Amino acid sequence: MSKTKKPNLKEILPLSTEASTPTRRNRAGSIERTDRYKNIDDGVIPFKYNGTYSDTSSLDVRDVVMLCQKAYYNFSVFRNVIDLMTEFSVSNIFYRGGNKKSRDFFEALFNKINLWDLQDKFYREYYRSGNVFIYKFETELNDQEISKITQVFGGNQILAKKNQIPARYTILNPADIQLVSRLSFSTGQYYKVLSDYELDTLKKPRSEEDKEVYDSFPQEIKDQIKQKGSSLVRLPLEKHKMVAVFYKKQDYEPFAIPMGFPVLEDINYKQELKKMDMAISRTMQQAILLITMGAKEEDGGVNQKAMAAMQELFKNESIGRVLIADYTTKADFIVPKISELLDPKKYEVIDRDINMGLNNILVGGEKFANQASKVEVFLGRLRQGRQAFINNFLSQEIKKIAKSLGFKNFPIPYYEDFDLKDDSNARRIYTRLIELGILTPEEGLTAIETGRLPDKESSLNSQKELVEYRDQGFYQPLIGGAKSAEPAGSAKSAGPVKSTEVGRPVGTDNIKQSTKKISPIGASYSCAKVRDNLLIYGKVIVEVESQLKKKFKLKKLNQIQSESAEEIARTVILNEEKVNWFSSVAKYVENPIDNNFERIEKIKKIGIQHELDLFLASILSESQN
Repeated sequence: MSKTKKPNLKEILPLSTEASTPTRRNRAGSIERTDRYKNIDDGVIPFKYNGTYSDTSSLDVRDVVMLCQKAYYNFSVFRNVIDLMTEFSVSNIFYRGGNKKSRDFFEALFNKINLWDLQDKFYREYYRSGNVFIYKFETELNDQEISKITQVFGGNQILAKKNQIPARYTILNPADIQLVSRLSFSTGQYYKVLSDYELDTLKKPRSEEDKEVYDSFPQEIKDQIKQKGSSLVRLPLEKHKMVAVFYKKQDYEPFAIPMGFPVLEDINYKQELKKMDMAISRTMQQAILLITMGAKEEDGGVNQKAMAAMQELFKNESIGRVLIADYTTKADFIVPKISELLDPKKYEVIDRDINMGLNNILVGGEKFANQASKVEVFLGRLRQGRQAFINNFLSQEIKKIAKSLGFKNFPIPYYEDFDLKDDSNARRIYTRLIELGILTPEEGLTAIETGRLPDKESSLNSQKELVEYRDQGFYQPLIGGAKSAEPAGSAKSAGPVKSTEVGRPVGTDNIKQSTKKISPIGASYSCAKVRDNLLIYGKVIVEVESQLKKKFKLKKLNQIQSESAEEIARTVILNEEKVNWFSSVAKYVENPIDNNFERIEKIKKIGIQHELDLFLASILSESQN
């Protein structure tokens, strides 16, 4: 019996089937969406494009500004952040440069104008709408007033160009400002659009001031105001009277987009969710009473009259109900299950986006290091806003006023710096500078309170004034000071007395005078070296902190760790010579204990001699001439 030959699959299958290898692919993963940037493309831009890009948004900059104003009026999270940034930005302003008379003039002028109130309004508008338009009202001075200013404050009447100085500054509503540009936005003309209330007031003046305002307008504007049915009257703003300050605006943009605009959609969405929760909460009192009556057909069926009687019984809510029924009646209350719908977890992502967008530093459960970093970012943003006020407005106004009144030079304004950290080391340095006489008592107290150190001219004037007080017996140092001839307030002294005596003291005529020269206490030490060594000590602290971060792999030290770094730095200063301070930091970071007892004993003697602690005595030992 012959074996049957097995068929060859290559002979049976066609060639095309053998060569083809069908595959499947997911086309959804490679499809390119035509509107994948739709949400970004629908965003707001501050001007209209005519070229490649298209402005598909239904909002313009005026709408954006008004939305931010409404958010400030109605939503606490938005208002609190704006007010917080405003309150931290407003601070005292001091002046440097120029001369004392010019500084006194501008300080008196801006105090009269109430610069503090202007700052408050400026920063609120700066952080709320991003477009601040400051309009100034000037007052004209007569020749007698100009002459008095030049005599008191050192101006030059011959160089004076105009007899006008600012009398008041006001912040205009940016929603009422329009720009008519030519070729560049920087050279455009700004217009104030008069509101319906302003138009009605100008058409029918209610006071003499309203009439004066109307009379000051050009004839063209007067005709537009009087014209019947006029609803859009644009008043041109004089460039020399108007200052515009913008929040992060480019040169090609006519207006700035407000800081808080990107979070408005999140705030709106959160408000929608709150309205939904309130609507759901109102359903809690609408519990439904479900009454089941009757039975199956074979068990007796449903009694329609009994059901009608039951419905009639529960229609009248003023009658106390007593229900008498058979075993076929069942009643249950159906209460809506709304605990899942009212779960606050749905707000977490929205709240986080809002707080991050507004840089809100007062919320969140971050660690101390992360919170400190947020504070630094927050303060950096405030410093940028302060510089915008100083550089773009106040400095320019000072230059114009000084030129108008003929001042030969003018001061430069500065803000008193703020710091949310407690810098005890800086206060120690200021206190030591007062003890050494480098700072006068008044300058030292100012430095401790504000961190502001005097310039060269102010320091010289303060030192001259201090000499006069010391000659009268005031501000004498407790150690090393000259003795008074009579104690202040004694019976023989009617007031302050001279701090030194001339010649021999009374009753010492028969005592032979020594010819040996004795150096006064402290004469062998240099005040300049003391100051430099204190500054080097601060750098040693920074080096110790750097070594600690590297050793323990930390990005930032907390308060306790920073205090430990200061103690290690003091140990270095106490045990090592000045030339070895920085090179010895690593050794004392590993083992912060005293080891140079001979040097410590020497420093103790200096401390006992001058009544100083070990740290200050070690600084003094390295400050010898």
